[in-house]
Amino acid sequence: MTESIIPRDDKCNGWYHLLAEPAKARRLALRKDVEWLVIGAGFTGLAAARRLAELRPGQKVVLLDALRVGQGASGRNTGFVIDLPHKRDLEGDDLARKQKLLGLNRNAIKDLGTLVESHNIECGWSIAGKYQGAVGERGLKYLSGYEKLLKEFGYPYKRLEREDLHPILGTSHYAAAIYTADTALMQPAALVRGLADTLPDNVELHEDSPVVGLSRSNGHWHAVTPEGEVRAKNLVLGSNIYSQEFGFLKGRMLPVMTFASMTRELTDQEMELFSEAPHHFGLTPADHAGTTVRLTPDRRLIIRNQYRFVPKYHDNLAGRTAIRQGHRDSFLARYPSLEHVPFDSTWGGACGLSRNYTPFFGEVGDHAWMSGVHQSVGAARGTISGKLIAELATGQDSSQLADMLAVSGKPAMNPPQPFLSVGVKTRMVHAAWASRSEL
Repeated sequence: MTESIIPRDDKCNGWYHLLAEPAKARRLALRKDVEWLVIGAGFTGLAAARRLAELRPGQKVVLLDALRVGQGASGRNTGFVIDLPHKRDLEGDDLARKQKLLGLNRNAIKDLGTLVESHNIECGWSIAGKYQGAVGERGLKYLSGYEKLLKEFGYPYKRLEREDLHPILGTSHYAAAIYTADTALMQPAALVRGLADTLPDNVELHEDSPVVGLSRSNGHWHAVTPEGEVRAKNLVLGSNIYSQEFGFLKGRMLPVMTFASMTRELTDQEMELFSEAPHHFGLTPADHAGTTVRLTPDRRLIIRNQYRFVPKYHDNLAGRTAIRQGHRDSFLARYPSLEHVPFDSTWGGACGLSRNYTPFFGEVGDHAWMSGVHQSVGAARGTISGKLIAELATGQDSSQLADMLAVSGKPAMNPPQPFLSVGVKTRMVHAAWASRSEL
């Protein structure tokens, strides 16, 4: 793993900057010999480490992260934990598969909610549901398709028209939306930090400790960091797209970065736009390439849209000016009376996609397991798959584990460069153009 592709913090994550300054990082500085090594302290790695510690209370688990917890992808999403099968999973014809995905996602929400409550994690956790919104004809067509799928799936929902949405969303921009009640909303950086702070005693977390070398010899995995080394009998990867750099699922992942901007806190007068309680919400676009909007419990508006293919997992910060302006245009289209309200931050977060829309869950090597390529739904999928990959690695058996194996597969191989970059970028440009009315 070379220095240029080690995870790095761009200092732009608005969620993370709202948190108090953490205690000094505990870097890995010595050699450790342990039973279990988990790489990556996002939703997947945290859940895996926690479950391994519960199932093997007499064994040590070392959890490594290249950054501080919350600085990576898990602390950069828009704060949705969605129960429904997502996008193409919902659009598929296999009803039994949809039911399995729904059950797994609901268990993720239940597990996270239990941890938030039992450990008093302050992350704005709320089962607030979500709106799926349409702006114009294109969005309404997608919304009608979504409504049909929900009916076929037997999932309860409520459709709202423009006049009903205005007092909730604070804007008449949306022609219609469908509300589903069981999505959780939260502050992602606060949640993952809280999960890390409350790990069992037999989990040893080391932050700012990027793995710069990983190999297997003499029946052990050897992970090298800039200041230390771990020798472990068993390896669990929660490193998602970075797992390619260790040789796992190489050439099967598409690193894509999505972007968001967040305003300062709104004043009492500005909050009068939102006349219907509870004064916070989450909205995702009916057209997948449209705009996500959130009003947070601490009165900040968030706009998320635009995608970039990032083969090296990072974008060019110079390009953020155009992205931020795009967010500004979307913001003003919805809230023209808030033109004076500035953005405090604009950030991106990289996620792992695959060409055949297939996530991976299972064994990737001798005494090595991985869950990843979560198709941009890492909060729910990462949480439940992290828990279940620990159960798979320790030889457990359950209906949840059987369901996870049933809904997982192998991501398709990508074409070689430069054809991959040209193809992905061309497709993204076309999608952005086609969805411009919904941005």
